[in-house]
Amino acid sequence: MVVKSELKLIKSLQQKKCRNEHGLFVVEGKKTVEEVVNSDMKVYKLLAIDPSGLDVNGLQVNAISNKELGQVSSLKNPNGFLGVFHIPEKTESVLSDWILVLDGIQDPGNLGTIIRLCDWFGITDIVCSATTVDCYNAKVLQATMGSITRVNIQYVDLEAFLSATKLPVYGTFMDGVSVNDSKLPEKGVMIMGNEGKGVSGAVAKLCTDRLAIPQFGEATTESLNVASATAILLHEIRR
Repeated sequence: MVVKSELKLIKSLQQKKCRNEHGLFVVEGKKTVEEVVNSDMKVYKLLAIDPSGLDVNGLQVNAISNKELGQVSSLKNPNGFLGVFHIPEKTESVLSDWILVLDGIQDPGNLGTIIRLCDWFGITDIVCSATTVDCYNAKVLQATMGSITRVNIQYVDLEAFLSATKLPVYGTFMDGVSVNDSKLPEKGVMIMGNEGKGVSGAVAKLCTDRLAIPQFGEATTESLNVASATAILLHEIRR
């Protein structure tokens, strides 16, 4: 059984300030809920229209009605399963591999896809500017398809972070050197910029190298989608 105060709390977690205040976030969907349960993330509460439908290693699953789920879900058509989890403690970035830096990514779908790409390519650390969309936003979590559990994400002052790092810093720019002509090292920092404005001026000044993805078609497309560009560059890092 779910009481009204719990429903109010879960509903409030759609807002970033409430997620930060309570240290909690919400995941929806059977597969994703089960995947987060089986990670190192700590469970706060599990809810389902059919509690027997969740495979969660014997953890308690509370029954919730269709009406109640509709009140707290961020989905137009709730799919019957919802989990509330504690936001994990921040951990330091691993400096023995590549770190992906996101400078002002705004679209939740882009961020979720980028997190999933990092999981695919074995990039364990993402460092975000304060202006990047919250990784615990519901739309971001949906797009990660569970990869949020395997990637360490921090929000920091990018200028301070980049000024302190001893790794080479690669920024992505339309007028950069073709990645095809660049010999990438075994470890470094790769910066992806805002969807419309690219890498910000202050961050660009801290780049040791400027990279670009060469265009082969007619110059009618202004730029690549940032998630698509990230996929290409992560492949080049690992290639």
